[in-house]
Amino acid sequence: MKLTSIQFLVVGVFVLMLPFCATAQEEVLSKSEAIALTLENNYNIAVAGNTVEIAENNADLLNSNYLPSIFGLAGANYSVQDQQTDRDDGQSFELNDARSESYNASLNLEYTLFDGLGRLYNYKSLKENYNLSKLEARETIENTVLQLFSVYYEVARLTENVEILEQTLEISRNRVKRAGYQFDYGQNTKLEVLNAEVDVTNDSINLMNTRQLLQNTKRDLNVVLARNLQAGFAVDTNVTFIPKIQLESYIDLAQENNVRILQSESAITLSEYDIQSSKARFLPTVGLSGSYGWNESISPASAFFGGSTRQTTGWQGGLSLRWNLFDGGTSITQFKNAKIAKDNQELLKQQIELEVERDIANALGNYENLVDVFEIQEQNVITNKNNFERSKERFNLGQITSIEFRQAQINLINAQTNKNLAKYEAKFAELQLLQQIGQLLNIEF
Repeated sequence: MKLTSIQFLVVGVFVLMLPFCATAQEEVLSKSEAIALTLENNYNIAVAGNTVEIAENNADLLNSNYLPSIFGLAGANYSVQDQQTDRDDGQSFELNDARSESYNASLNLEYTLFDGLGRLYNYKSLKENYNLSKLEARETIENTVLQLFSVYYEVARLTENVEILEQTLEISRNRVKRAGYQFDYGQNTKLEVLNAEVDVTNDSINLMNTRQLLQNTKRDLNVVLARNLQAGFAVDTNVTFIPKIQLESYIDLAQENNVRILQSESAITLSEYDIQSSKARFLPTVGLSGSYGWNESISPASAFFGGSTRQTTGWQGGLSLRWNLFDGGTSITQFKNAKIAKDNQELLKQQIELEVERDIANALGNYENLVDVFEIQEQNVITNKNNFERSKERFNLGQITSIEFRQAQINLINAQTNKNLAKYEAKFAELQLLQQIGQLLNIEF
């Protein structure tokens, strides 16, 4: 069934008013609130936090081997034997079911007084592993924040595009109404009405598709926030850029703050501790031991002695020294490999520094280029707005055709959506630059 002009008008009104019914109660999710929710709920960040907690537990004094080992021992032995003893005088002595019993219990202490400083460097290595795990968690947080704003800014872009398409649909709807009146009074042909109706249909479909894409992207953002997928919200579409002078000061400190460089430095420190730990294998180990024990033994009678019960209690202490003068070359091999591993880490650091320098240069170039594109697109919107307003006046005066008016309208739509895209691409490029120079988590959003 062919739709009339009035029906097209009703469809346009319905499509235009639908978002106001759906989003009227939605609160704005600010950037800072989005970050807070992500840090609190995001699963990747939670896993990274647990990993840091494990590393912190490992770096505790309780896991350092600096504390003594205290343990208890207890035991019992019971035996039943038949004994026969032949004496020199020709007599023999037999004892059947001779029972022997012994019981013991002790509290023992063992402590390593000196192990060639191996324990010291192992403890330092655990501390450095904790520091490295915090750097890895920071990298996870940075990547997650970038993921967050990649989706957040896409929601913002689509939100602004929806507003543009709603305004476009309103203009096209009014055009259908005007063309209908003009046709009724014989001022134009049915073709003008049909063209206006086609444009309303196309604008309605574009708006519906963009709204659906917006809803899908909002669900993507809720996944990053790790909350109910159906949670409704609006986003902040305001964008401000960091002053150039401030960015330059950040870039000057990039080598000190980039997380990849810091991780490589931590890996070199761990390699140094491994070398020191391997050196400790060439030195002696001195240990201290002590115990307090109780022993009881019950012996049966024999050919020469009667049965007896014996109990002993007391302290016992000892000092031990162990020095591996030669272990088949294992310690020497381990020491050599530890030095090679450190050399590898230093080479990797040089490679990472070169890559980071390149990444910063690329990120800065992309950011500056996209900011320039955004400024050009802003001017392009102004130009197309002026062109559209003039075309609208001339169309109302009958000086241009509906096709020419529609082209001016499409040009304005493209200019506005391209400006939105350029704005959020430039801002996201700025965040990527901030990550490379190690400042992403130090700025206010």
